[in-house]
Amino acid sequence: MSVRLGRGKWMMTERGGILARLRRDAGYTQQTFVHEFVVEAAALRVSAALSVRQLRRYEYENPPPLPHTNQQAVLESILGIPLEEMGFDVPAHRRTMSGPLGNDHDGAQVKRRRLVADLGGLTSGMLTQPAGDLTGPGRIGAGEVKAMRQKAAELFQLDHALGSAKARLQARRLIRQIEYTLATGTYLERVGRQLQTVLGEVNSHLGWLAHDAGRADEARAAVLEALAAARLVDDDGLAISALESMCLLAIDQDRPWEAAAAVESAQFLAENHAGPTVRMVLALREAGAAMSGGDLSRGRRALSRAMSLHGRAVEEDDAPRWARFAGPVEIDYATGSYYVKAGHPAAAVPFVRAAVDGLAAGYARNSALYRARLAGVLLRAGDVEAACDEAAKVLDVSSGLSSARLAGRLKAFAVQAGRTDSAAARQYVARFRAALEDQNA
Repeated sequence: MSVRLGRGKWMMTERGGILARLRRDAGYTQQTFVHEFVVEAAALRVSAALSVRQLRRYEYENPPPLPHTNQQAVLESILGIPLEEMGFDVPAHRRTMSGPLGNDHDGAQVKRRRLVADLGGLTSGMLTQPAGDLTGPGRIGAGEVKAMRQKAAELFQLDHALGSAKARLQARRLIRQIEYTLATGTYLERVGRQLQTVLGEVNSHLGWLAHDAGRADEARAAVLEALAAARLVDDDGLAISALESMCLLAIDQDRPWEAAAAVESAQFLAENHAGPTVRMVLALREAGAAMSGGDLSRGRRALSRAMSLHGRAVEEDDAPRWARFAGPVEIDYATGSYYVKAGHPAAAVPFVRAAVDGLAAGYARNSALYRARLAGVLLRAGDVEAACDEAAKVLDVSSGLSSARLAGRLKAFAVQAGRTDSAAARQYVARFRAALEDQNA
């Protein structure tokens, strides 16, 4: 049923047209849909606005007025279907092809990018995942992308609180879910690119989780997957994140030449595509790479640059999630590492201690790692009793954390402490051995 509005236009009087049904099916009221439109426009970095009044016109007028091109991009991203399938009369030159990105047809209006889901080998094994745990075939839009981004964000929280074991398993499961969605779902190009970007972000994080779990080959493979994803979707931010992870892996794996090359590549990309927070993180990685290669002079210069960038980073409110951790704690920790490398462990103690004290709640794994580092520095500085006291605090919480790196630091400390003729050291070593026996029992 409809009523005449004048000038040849009609309005539907009951539940609205196709767009109204799609909106309701997606779980939005008109007000929440407009809010989601604003959020998605910002994420897509397009200039587009929508009011409730305009949305009502789109939903109820018959035929509805045609949204402009930027509005089209946002509407298609939110609902995951071409504009013409929302009930609009769209001219041929503005129509968007829909379907899996690997199924292009000759003469398609929109050029496709072949995503990682199209490359042989990367989706092996994913179809064996129970169907109930996956986003099945169907229309994929901004809602599904947002849900996967939320799952990716939860990996950081799980990692910081409990260590890498559970987070690593969750990351691998999320990767299979995204790959399955890419391979079987129907989505527009921009949605596919967003999915691929999330896939790259999770792989980049998985690289660090696998490294923390002592799985060097898996860590390296995951970071390389992230770099491949960044190239395929032309995302410099994702490439910077992956290169930063590669630098960290190379430092810990005693490959200073690779660490230096990775951070240099990341800094080149960051010159025009990153704010002060990311550049500060890269300056810290440059310092670590330089110190691991024995170039203390360059390491000190990079540290000074990180301190200078921190003054500007504190005013930045849109730094990427992977870089938001960076601040005084990391600068203090890196400065402590510099003094240790320079042969002055006593000078390093106050910096490493400040890093330990500065970690916020929720960073249980990193807090334990930093405190274990402090114990080792104190031992090198000759303060055996204080060193063993700090190591004992780490031992108290280590049973609730899964981290191969933490276990390695505790073992290394026990070996060094065992070479010290001290009652405190002997007491700690005995306790460490007992804890190890309980763990292996």
